[in-house]
Amino acid sequence: MIALLAAAVLSRPLILAHYMPWYQSKSVGGQWGWHWTMNHFNPDQPGSGGRQLLASKYRPRIGAYDSGDAAVLECQTLQMKTAGIDGVLIDWYGTKDLNDYRQIHANTQKMIDACVRAGLKFAIVMEDQVVPQLVKAGKSTPDEFAASAVASMKASWFGMSGYLKWNGKPVVMMFGPQYYKEAELNRHFGGDIAFFSLLGKKGPAVGAFGWPEPQVDNDKSWLQLQSFYARAKEWKASVPVAYPRFDDIYKEAGVGPGYGEIRDDKGATFKRTLEMAEASGAPFIQVATWNDWGEGTQIEPSLEFGYRDLEVIQAHRRKADPAFPYKPSHLRLPDEIYESRKAHKNPLPLDIAVRQILDGKADEAADGLKGSR
Repeated sequence: MIALLAAAVLSRPLILAHYMPWYQSKSVGGQWGWHWTMNHFNPDQPGSGGRQLLASKYRPRIGAYDSGDAAVLECQTLQMKTAGIDGVLIDWYGTKDLNDYRQIHANTQKMIDACVRAGLKFAIVMEDQVVPQLVKAGKSTPDEFAASAVASMKASWFGMSGYLKWNGKPVVMMFGPQYYKEAELNRHFGGDIAFFSLLGKKGPAVGAFGWPEPQVDNDKSWLQLQSFYARAKEWKASVPVAYPRFDDIYKEAGVGPGYGEIRDDKGATFKRTLEMAEASGAPFIQVATWNDWGEGTQIEPSLEFGYRDLEVIQAHRRKADPAFPYKPSHLRLPDEIYESRKAHKNPLPLDIAVRQILDGKADEAADGLKGSR
């Protein structure tokens, strides 16, 4: 019986959340970053119903936060752990000093450190749309950016035990590519890297990863998703996608016309896309996204949806792994720890509770937190 359960756990796909490390808050970073304001919204001013004015149609339960805040990273990784999420795929802009790229790199390292503490896996999703800006600013060349990015990942992350591997090779994904052509991709991202490109196999990619496509409208987006799975049958591997909705703020913020909408459908969209991803037999599933609040694809707990989407993942995880130790009430504990840290309460009971949660003893953590109130 034990052997059968172990086999079931090993055979399930890993669930990995696409993670944005780009948020900056006034209390931590000294000012509100663009991803909370889009140069249009002022988080210091209350909106209708007292809601914080953010560049999003939705609101984080913990409020607008800073991606470099240790308490936030602890809260997020604990939420992932209790939900049954196996790790993160971090949206990364490289190491060059332009715009907020250097800060995103620093926050990426902080998130990786938090993943190590929580026992979560991690991998990188590169953004090559930054290349034209770097070239224009005289900060890099296309070849130098790619070479330096790969060298940095090899030196810092690929050798870590938590880095995601496919067939023994470190996984690197690229959102696009939006700039690099086949020859450049082959030159920099082949060999000892398991490379995945967006929606279709490009260059040395072993396959592609899925993504919501709201631009074709809600109904046709399902046809696009089915088309991705049809193409994936021809590849060595794929990373299917699960998502709850797509509902961006770009038009209201004045930064673009917006991409269109994929309806939330009272949670049915997330359940359906997750089931499709699991049925594909792929080794990894990417959830798009943990926290892209600007595009409304977040599963991170919100005022509007609460913990609903995390509870869906938790139920799927428990079905595949009956020994999974967490239940819906445990999803609330990270928020309580976060709020207590922000209130400067005694850190010792909080540190003990964090350790207990990570050790699978969340009921003990809940009892300890009750006693420390």
